Amino acid sequence: MIFDPPIMALLLAAVVSMTVVTLGALFGLRVLRHWDINSGGARQIGMEKQTYLVSTAVQLVMLMQLASLALFVRNADRMAVLFTGAMCAVGTINVNGYGMPSFIMQVIVFFAAALWLTVNAADNMGRDYPYTRLKYAMLVLMAPLVLAAGITEWLYFLNLDPNVITSCCSKLFTPENAGLQADLASADPKLALFALFGGLGLLAALSPLAMRHRAAAGLYGVLGAAFFAVAIVAIISAVSSYIYETPTHHCPFCILKPQYGFIGYALYLPLFFASALSLGIAALAIWPRPESLKARLPARLRHLVAASTGLFALFALIAAWAILRSHLILIS
Repeated sequence: MIFDPPIMALLLAAVVSMTVVTLGALFGLRVLRHWDINSGGARQIGMEKQTYLVSTAVQLVMLMQLASLALFVRNADRMAVLFTGAMCAVGTINVNGYGMPSFIMQVIVFFAAALWLTVNAADNMGRDYPYTRLKYAMLVLMAPLVLAAGITEWLYFLNLDPNVITSCCSKLFTPENAGLQADLASADPKLALFALFGGLGLLAALSPLAMRHRAAAGLYGVLGAAFFAVAIVAIISAVSSYIYETPTHHCPFCILKPQYGFIGYALYLPLFFASALSLGIAALAIWPRPESLKARLPARLRHLVAASTGLFALFALIAAWAILRSHLILIS
């Protein structure tokens, strides 16, 4: 199975990512110890030259990591027909014990990569590269995550067995069973939807303040990142049931299928990227503002807040449309 083109692409991306991030983290340790932008010494000049190459390579890898999550899920959904008991990506991911840890690590690395890209873009705006130490400290912390994600992904694909009978989503995402998936499915739909649209309303109300005040931007970023968990709970407990038009189906992966118009992609893409931008907003607003970016960083934050708000609004419109067009009456 590992010779399937999408799997080969994912495994190759994992190897490249592990290699580049590990080498970048080792270079980052040197930066953390010796970086001094005010120095004209040979060591500093050498590091400044190297950081262009390292940052460019890491940037490409981080972009690849953003795409890898979508490809991982799409491939899992595509391969569901190969495993007995699998109806969607959930069944494929649960074929062995490495699938779910691999998926979770992919999600974590997605957000870490998006955060690093945001900080790196801000660093390139300053004449003195004010966030160089920060972004390489982040890279050092990210290295174990990328390694763990790559290793679990390799173990997952190497241990795929088409003879295994896996669990379908209807058994995992049901309130009658035990486990996290069942707990999410059993959440009160009325409360979940109130938290979903209430949270979106709060972010929309806070957005104009976040564009003008740094403290408000920091709060917006923290709340926007935290909202991701609220949205996932609401999708599983309520929104997905409206899409399926049955109160007992709560799978967050079946909505990616063509029979539901691929609406899952329309929901998840703006949600993931809006939440990722919120992380970047929080980091740039909370971290001390460097002198070289006092004039340019506020505009950068405004653009990020506007983009995040727009994506959250798109997510809200799609979720509301899915609920209003449904024939299911879930809340009386």
